[in-house]
Amino acid sequence: MKHYFLVILQLTLLTACTKAPKEDAILLENLMKSKPDKFQQILDSSDFYEVQIIYTQVNRDLENKPSFKSFYFNLDSGQYFYPASTVKLPAVLLALEKLRALNVQHLDKYTPMLHDSVYSGQSSVQKDTTSANSMASVAHYAKKILVASDNDAFNRLYEFIGQENFNKELRKKGYTDTRILHRLERALSLDENAHTEAIRFFQKHGVVYEQPMLMNETPYAPSTSILKGKGYIKKDTLVSNPFDFTYKNFFPLDEQQRMMQAIIFPETVPAESRFVIPEEDRAFVLQYMSQLPTETTYPPYNQDDYYTDAYCKFFMFGGNGAMPKNIRIFNKVGDAYGYLIDNAYIVDFGNNIEFMLSAVIHVNKDGIYNDGKYEYESIGQPFFKNIGNLIYEYELSRIRQHQPDLSAFKFEYEISR
Repeated sequence: MKHYFLVILQLTLLTACTKAPKEDAILLENLMKSKPDKFQQILDSSDFYEVQIIYTQVNRDLENKPSFKSFYFNLDSGQYFYPASTVKLPAVLLALEKLRALNVQHLDKYTPMLHDSVYSGQSSVQKDTTSANSMASVAHYAKKILVASDNDAFNRLYEFIGQENFNKELRKKGYTDTRILHRLERALSLDENAHTEAIRFFQKHGVVYEQPMLMNETPYAPSTSILKGKGYIKKDTLVSNPFDFTYKNFFPLDEQQRMMQAIIFPETVPAESRFVIPEEDRAFVLQYMSQLPTETTYPPYNQDDYYTDAYCKFFMFGGNGAMPKNIRIFNKVGDAYGYLIDNAYIVDFGNNIEFMLSAVIHVNKDGIYNDGKYEYESIGQPFFKNIGNLIYEYELSRIRQHQPDLSAFKFEYEISR
């Protein structure tokens, strides 16, 4: 009898210790507090690290239609952070949308394209030897962006979309705080970024579409300056003034997750917020957003040890290492100036769970930009790995009224694992 009482007591204590936290406004905070060894540093200095998190549950009804319930930590749409490569997702979507809107015979995402340098700061493109036919195309640029976050590929889609159209179209869809003002990894003036290259698309029989150089005259920069930090490096010299982000890109976290929802679950967002692309283009985006470099032959990422399964998968894996076959992450990451961002829809086919997760953290302890001294490996990547696994474990224990049918998110990839 005494032994029986002890067993009951142990079970009672175990149940009490593992009781699910209340799903209220501070769910994320409480979940992180349950793992102080992993999150106490972040919780103690969340403002310093500029941490923002959005966790969205996906719940299905009997007909498999999704509904959403979101939880937030420190979300502030007015808080500037540098979005880095996350701006590449709207570039892919708008480029595909523009092709559809042009509706030109023999012009599609696979049509070879040439870039002509006709203005200061521009550079021509005649071929792309990483593609199967050694030619550049919207499809190949999009693939390089979605699989491995290629910077030049973004720049080439920026040329095709044009700075004015990039911002105008996003605003029409309700992304009113997002602004895309410049190319990546190229130091160009405001005027040079406002001008985009002339482009020609061609087939065997000749040119099928020509786009002249585009020029944007509409100012999209904020009316007040955005200054951060206490200094920056310029030409190997420390400048002891805050770094100016006023004319840098911006893509707030809530708009990032809204865009992810718009491509993952287009039927759940207002018609005016959707990207008007064919279903085959949407499937193309989802395939390559979730395809791993180790599954990719063109470009030959699978032959380069630098690209692991989890390259560009910050949540759960920290951007490095192997990934289990049952998990697929549809996402877009970014890292620059000490900012790390991931915007993801995560699926576990083995356990039949799905959720959306978006987060940003700033790891620049010395407050100096362009010095290459950012705590990506010691703080940033572990944070993403830990928060991804924290939410994943919570999702494993979360009771669902209806199990989801996730077959729509299963794709055939270039290389089977």
